[in-house]
Amino acid sequence: MSGIESPLRGRTAVVTGAARGLGAALARELSRRGAKVALLGREERTLARVKDTLPGECECWEVDVTDDRRLARAGEDIRARLGSPSVVIANAGVAEGGPFADSDPAVWRRVIEVNLIGSAATARTFMRDLFDTHGYFLQVASLASIGASPMMSAYCASKAGVESFAHALRAEVAHRRVGVGIAYINWTDTDMIRDADDHAVLRELRGHMPPPARKVYPVEYVAGRLVNALERRRPSVYVPRWLRSAQLVRAAMPPVVTMLSRRELPRLAEAEPFRATGLLGAGGRADRDAAADGPHA
Repeated sequence: MSGIESPLRGRTAVVTGAARGLGAALARELSRRGAKVALLGREERTLARVKDTLPGECECWEVDVTDDRRLARAGEDIRARLGSPSVVIANAGVAEGGPFADSDPAVWRRVIEVNLIGSAATARTFMRDLFDTHGYFLQVASLASIGASPMMSAYCASKAGVESFAHALRAEVAHRRVGVGIAYINWTDTDMIRDADDHAVLRELRGHMPPPARKVYPVEYVAGRLVNALERRRPSVYVPRWLRSAQLVRAAMPPVVTMLSRRELPRLAEAEPFRATGLLGAGGRADRDAAADGPHA
């Protein structure tokens, strides 16, 4: 909003998954536009480093978005330090790839828990604040919300789930003057996506997509587009813009994907057997390590 003061100035914004990647870029963009930013994530030291780069008022909290009690405590602290949130962005997410039949049940379940249950827990924690401030909740979804891919069953299920959750929530809170938006994003230049390209199963998946669909977009560009939509309280935002057209052919996508997979997967598996990736990227490894350390008081 060049030349015009941002409506975010002086307002409190909560960003989950803010230690790196898109979450950190969103925090930077929000802070640049004058918001007070609460950064939530799994990595206390990395969150602190992001905080130190922000130009405005901000604080960070190490929290697992699937832990309702810790989220509630963080919410109380945010209200005391920064004020009641007007903006909440449910961005925290993890991913894994590989054949479903060989998947680790705990890893598969964790993707659902962080991406879907964590988004719902985030919304629940701050919804009364949004009622009071007539605020806006942005759910980060994906192209995977629209068209599912083989070898990404947990991620696709979770992103389809958050889309449905956001649609239901929007209808439920509209009369309270709370906006709910869905961000449909494609490949974004984060460590999770870079890590995915190191695994044959996911590298081949992206490589067999149409050229526009496999392009990787800079994280700052994606964050800027999302914050622009947030300022306008849009019900949806698509990055890239052409992604909106996928909604028009949504019903036709599953049979096309099945047809291509039936032909291509045997050939690709013969060249290099598909193996489970585990949780992807530094954020996924941080979530795995934090779980291994056990719950905190």
